[in-house]
Amino acid sequence: MVNHTYFATPVAARLATFEYIESWYNRQRKHSLLNYCTPSQQESYFYTSSMAA
Repeated sequence: MVNHTYFATPVAARLATFEYIESWYNRQRKHSLLNYCTPSQQESYFYTSSMAA
């Protein structure tokens, strides 16, 4: 993401990095602590199983 992008200011670079991590990376990456599910899959499972109980 950042290798081919020119940022006018350090603040712009930090903002783009933050947006990438929070909007894509953390939501799409599979986590071993979540049985190799993405956080959104785990959250969906949690709410589905909570409503069934």
